[in-house]
Amino acid sequence: MNAEFLEEAGRLAQAAVERGEGGPFGAVIVSGGQVVSRGWNQVLLACDPTAHAEIVAIRDASRRLGRFHLADCELYSSCEPCPMCLAAAYWAEFPPSITPAPGRMPRQRDSRMPRCIRS
Repeated sequence: MNAEFLEEAGRLAQAAVERGEGGPFGAVIVSGGQVVSRGWNQVLLACDPTAHAEIVAIRDASRRLGRFHLADCELYSSCEPCPMCLAAAYWAEFPPSITPAPGRMPRQRDSRMPRCIRS
């Protein structure tokens, strides 16, 4: 486990909340000690209920690496992945994901569910 990558996932989560793009979730995918991909919750930005941080990061890593099997990569997440993200990580063949201790997740400023962001 590398605390630096875990902290990066947390920073991505916090920044997404501050920009109002979605919930407080971030993910980093690492291969060979280098960040391959970053993702943050973009559900509101993309108006897409599947745009969770882990899914966004997995899609980006797959595009960058030109493959969907990511068994040689590590997934660092700002919180425990939901069932959808866990299933995506399973199908991408990640080793077990790395998540922070409870209580380290940034909080949303407003508990009301905002509408999708339209440009």
